[in-house]
Amino acid sequence: MSPLALLRGARRRLLLITLAGGVPLALALGVLALRVAGFDAGSVVLTLALLAVAAFATWRARRLDTRWLVARLDQQPRLEDSADLLFAAPQALNPLQQRQRARIEQRLRTAPPDLRPRWPWPRLLACIGIALLVASGAVLWPRATGVAPPGRHDERPAAATAASPPALRGTRLEVTPPAYTGQPARAGEILDARALQGSHLRWQLRLSPQPQRVWLQFHDGRRLPLQREGDHWQASQTLQRSGLYRIVAEPALADAGRAWRLQVVADRPPQVKVIEPAQTLTRAAPQQRRWALRFEASDDFGVAADAVLELTSAKGSGENIDFQQRRITLAGSGTASARRFAYDVDLDALGVGAGDEVVARLGVRDNRAPQPQETRSPSLILRLPSAQEVQTSDLEGAIKKVMPAYFRSQRQIIIDAEALLKQRGALDADTFTRRADAIGVDQRILRLRYGQFLGEEAEGGAKPPPTADAPAGAHADDDGHDHDHGAAGNEGDAAAFGSATDVLAEYGHTHDHAEAATLLDPQTRAILKAALDQMWQSEGALRQGHPDKALPYAYKALGFIKQVQQAERVYLARVGPELPPIDMARRMGGKRDGLGNRDLRLPRRAAGDTTPVEAWRALATAGAAVDLDAVSRWLEAHPQAVPDPLDIAAAIDALRQQPDCDACRQRLRDQLWPALPRAPGPPARREAADAMGRRYLDALAAPQETAR
Repeated sequence: MSPLALLRGARRRLLLITLAGGVPLALALGVLALRVAGFDAGSVVLTLALLAVAAFATWRARRLDTRWLVARLDQQPRLEDSADLLFAAPQALNPLQQRQRARIEQRLRTAPPDLRPRWPWPRLLACIGIALLVASGAVLWPRATGVAPPGRHDERPAAATAASPPALRGTRLEVTPPAYTGQPARAGEILDARALQGSHLRWQLRLSPQPQRVWLQFHDGRRLPLQREGDHWQASQTLQRSGLYRIVAEPALADAGRAWRLQVVADRPPQVKVIEPAQTLTRAAPQQRRWALRFEASDDFGVAADAVLELTSAKGSGENIDFQQRRITLAGSGTASARRFAYDVDLDALGVGAGDEVVARLGVRDNRAPQPQETRSPSLILRLPSAQEVQTSDLEGAIKKVMPAYFRSQRQIIIDAEALLKQRGALDADTFTRRADAIGVDQRILRLRYGQFLGEEAEGGAKPPPTADAPAGAHADDDGHDHDHGAAGNEGDAAAFGSATDVLAEYGHTHDHAEAATLLDPQTRAILKAALDQMWQSEGALRQGHPDKALPYAYKALGFIKQVQQAERVYLARVGPELPPIDMARRMGGKRDGLGNRDLRLPRRAAGDTTPVEAWRALATAGAAVDLDAVSRWLEAHPQAVPDPLDIAAAIDALRQQPDCDACRQRLRDQLWPALPRAPGPPARREAADAMGRRYLDALAAPQETAR
């Protein structure tokens, strides 16, 4: 047998010895606590005692380690005091030590010693005897109070029995949740309950000696009488609202005890989540004929297997709108706690067309009985495009093919021009000039874009670059204005397709004033004009194929644009204020007739219910009378004024039971604190006057001299 097997056997024997002596004592302690303090206290004491015995037994067994094993083996003469060689590393031993170790192992295998501790029968029997005595005494000890007179140990006097008040000997509260929840019933000795609304409560009380009547007194005045069945008093009720109650008997109980709490947990309505579509408002595609709807409903106690989908279609426009509503029953899939509902709306079956709308909303119910709760999803709207919108979208698709993708910025124009200069050696003259002209077109578009902020008229089609021989301020014939040249003469200058400015120039003739077209201040407007001038010069150089000459103007234009972006906008009123005329007869007269009092006073706050305030103040003084009935009535009328109304009800009940309890008064006062009205804040103080203001105030305070 190996040394480790000997060690394990010794540990196991010591563990069994400790458990055999400690478990009976732990059981005796549990029986004693059960008899004295009840089932709950007995269970706790028994559990703790068993855990203590197990921990002590484990600690004792772990004390037997390899050192203890070596010492016990060395006590054997045939092992020649060499047991420590059994636990040494083989490579650390010399040949003589290895030979000695082999001899010791051979002797252990031939005749292994028994190192297990012996059973201490006297001590074990003593522990078992003590446990039996404690348990017997706890079971046989009488629980009733009162001492019988000498010579009459077999029975108590009838007068003493009649004089003793009834006491509560056992309690049981069974809570049965509603059937639709599927939850099992639970029962216990604790009379506090936190259950779902609609749960069935059943009380079972055992009192000794038996009273004449027993009932449950609730804090709001309700009474629930208990019926006697044998040695027990029973009653049942359906839980509908939260409350506090006490057990009251006639004659009164020896110990009224504390108030018990019934807390109602409301069943939450089902939750509906829209999975598809992602948005509440969806614009249908031009050729879309089906609309996919996906919902998910969840509830703690199950969702009904079916749901109702309401589809409302709005047809027509203006005042001629016709509404049609349909209700479709959908079957859900998935578990009862989380069901999914899906439906594909057939737009042709609804008869909707261009410009119409379809509104969908799903209503789901839970399994609550007798009245289920219903929740509706958000309204989902599908808007079909009208014929005009379809035509516009088609035109936009065609225009995008001929219009530039985006307006180039001034910085991008500079980058393109510099990149073109770097490629001058690799490009022929025509390609270089054509690409420079394209950058010039971008410069022109950007110049026109910024020119709109100054009220400039939009230019027509593409124009040649400006030349020095053109007369300044000349009004060209092809500037987009109608100068009565006839329809035939304007055919060659047709407006560019897709250009809003050309359409305006074709059907209108406006000469806007730059000063009236924007609210920019004159300085900012001048900077923007300077930027447009630099863009004009840059455009001319680019259109002529000289990007190197255009870059200085482009950089200046970029600098002016940055100044405009950082400038502050000034918004001016277009109409001046109309002030009342000044009465010259009263001017500088110093008379204060007709002037009101300018003292700043806070408006008087409307007086509310002062019941909590008065009770809070009265509770601060020991012995002061407090109208607890008024506080109870106020609590019933304003349950939302405090975080937990049952806490205040419990504090009121405790103070009624013990009127002289200072701790109860303070507890109720603390509970009323959140219900007290908050005092309004003080008026804001004016800022301190500066040097000029102080001189003005000093002049007002100084005595006025008589004007001469």
